[in-house]
Amino acid sequence: MDQRISLITLGVRDATAQAAFYDALGWQRVDTQDGVVAYDLIGQTLGLYPLDKLAEDIGVAIETLGRGAATLGYNVRDKVDVGAVLELAQAAGGKILKPATDVFWGGHHGYFADPEGHIWEVAHNPFAALAEDGAFRWNGFG
Repeated sequence: MDQRISLITLGVRDATAQAAFYDALGWQRVDTQDGVVAYDLIGQTLGLYPLDKLAEDIGVAIETLGRGAATLGYNVRDKVDVGAVLELAQAAGGKILKPATDVFWGGHHGYFADPEGHIWEVAHNPFAALAEDGAFRWNGFG
């Protein structure tokens, strides 16, 4: 597994208020869908995702996410790589929360928790190709 974070997703109770905060910092939103608010950073994207939808997506109770819920996103080049990275995480002592599966929007993903419970999403997004160096942008490097 390469040493990088592609997407930082914050589970938020009020996406509108949170987005207003980041907008007020001068950050520029990128076009998104399905209630996600995203900001491309240098080498990563910050996503704000409704907390209840995040819990539903992972398949855990909302209480499991606690305060300041977040997932660390690791994007891969190919669909088959999702399962391979999840297996690597499990072999290293992580816990699989959601096995690799197709997603309604056309991607493929799964979730694992590190030994202290920090949640990572491993994803293949066919609409956001990674740069040659593995850098991620919400709308890809086309």
